[in-house]
Formats: sequence, structure tokens, C-alpha cells
Amino acid sequence: MSRTVFGCIEAGGTKFVAGIIAGPDDIRATARFDTTTPQETIGATLDWLRAEQDLHGPLAAIGIASFGPLELDRQAPNWGHITATTKKGWSNTDFAGRIRRALDLPVGFDTDVNGAALAESRWGAGQGKPACVYITIGTGIGGGAIIDGKPLQGLSHPEMGHIRLPRHPLDTEFPVICPFHGDCLEGLASGPAIKARWGVSLSELPYDHEAHDIIAWYLAHMVVTLQSIMEPGCVILGGGVTATPALLDRIRVQADKLGGGYFRGQAADIIVAPGLGDKAGLLGGLALAQDIWTTMTADD
Repeated sequence: MSRTVFGCIEAGGTKFVAGIIAGPDDIRATARFDTTTPQETIGATLDWLRAEQDLHGPLAAIGIASFGPLELDRQAPNWGHITATTKKGWSNTDFAGRIRRALDLPVGFDTDVNGAALAESRWGAGQGKPACVYITIGTGIGGGAIIDGKPLQGLSHPEMGHIRLPRHPLDTEFPVICPFHGDCLEGLASGPAIKARWGVSLSELPYDHEAHDIIAWYLAHMVVTLQSIMEPGCVILGGGVTATPALLDRIRVQADKLGGGYFRGQAADIIVAPGLGDKAGLLGGLALAQDIWTTMTADD
């Protein structure tokens, strides 16, 4: 029996990954494109989707999990836009609207971390959890929360990478790199913040270097903050920084110390690696495509 096929896009500041996907276990084709200009990168993605549609059959919907900030209010005149991003040349880009007009298909649109969180809650490490959070720690830090199967949204999407933090006692002199908030999580614990202090990535530093405990302490503060707000069933930590050997264990130890035994969730149980590995973002596109397709067909 044939399955419904969707076009999926994981749009990052460095690369786009596009896929033709029928299910989390049925990825038909993928392609990667460097993130250059909106015209070039979105154009190349559209050309590929059109060509693959000829091979795999009509697509039912498109799901886009994108870097941001984004306008997610479907009633807003600039819905589907990347708004005031730090990615040069991409501010005020009509991303989802261009895809929708070019392919004449419904488009599900959300942040890359909300998409990854949704995929992990549906098929990965967050399955069965009424509340789960996905955090990516790499070039930047971002987070998405899923509550009862739906991404958390307020006036806009969460910006968990910009929660304010105390300074580690051994890290008081670093001037930080976030131009907006100074001592925020991204300014202190992202990949560029690590390299600005110590000259290399965290994984390149010796195992006993103080940087490991400093970064684990900052990320543990984030976990305890999330526990205070929503007591998630799991906090899924992805991104390049978290690939550092033993970092998750260091974070767990620090989080339990900072939590003081107050919270129901124990760090050893709730702090986990992505269950979907590096496919979480692209499968986030699948989850968004499935959801908008379901909504549209229910309305017919």
C-alpha cells in the first residue's frame, strides 16, 4: 500500500537539508544545500523538491523547521517570514510563503528546535512524556518545548538560549558574546563562547580542563530553570557541544546538586541524548507537514 509522502526542510544557518519522507522509518530521498542567500538556497531547495516529486509522486504538504527568529502567527501579514535574524541577508525573508506559492501545497512552519522537539516527542526520546524539552547547544543555543503533544508558543516561540545566568566563580572575566543580553546561556555556553575563551571547541580541551565543569554548570542551571517552570519528563540535549565526551554526565551531576533534591525528576533520568540522532530536525519537518496536512484535510 502506498503511503502519503511529504516534503520536509530542515533550514539551518549553515546548511539546508531537504527530504522526501513518508514516515520516520521511510525516508525516500535527502539533499543538502549550503545556506548562502535566500534566493539561491530556497530556489535550489524548490528545484530539488519539484524534481523529487516527479520521481516519488505528489507531495501532500511541506514541513519547514527553520532557524529564526520566525513569525509563526498564521493571522499575521508576515506569517512565514524569518524576521530580524543575525544571519546576514536573511532578515525579513518570506520563507514559508514562497514555498507555499511555488508548490501550491499547505506548509507547516516552526522553529528548528520546536520541530526537533516535536519529532523527539513523537518518535524519539520524549515518547510518552506529557512535557518534554529539546535544547540544541552549538553555534547558538535554542530550545523547544512540547506540552501534551503541541509546541509551546506565546507571543512568539521560546528563546531558551537567552535565559539569564549567574557567573561561574571561575568565569568572571569573560566579556560574553551575546550582543543583546550579556550573561545569557548562549553568551556563556555556546560553541563560539567556548572558543572565544579557550581558543578551541570543548571536545578539543583536555578531559580535566576547567572548561568542562564550567560549561556543565551553566547548562545544569538551564535544566534546573526548566524544572522550576514545567518539570519536564525529559530534557533532550543535542547539538555539537553536547557531543563532548562525558558532558551529559557532568551536567547531570551539577543539576542534581543545584536542584537540591527538590524536584521530582532526577537529572540522571531526565537529561538524555536525542533518540533520533541527527535526524531530529528533518523529522521535525515531517511532523509539521503531517500536522498541517491533517488540519487541512479535517477542514475539507
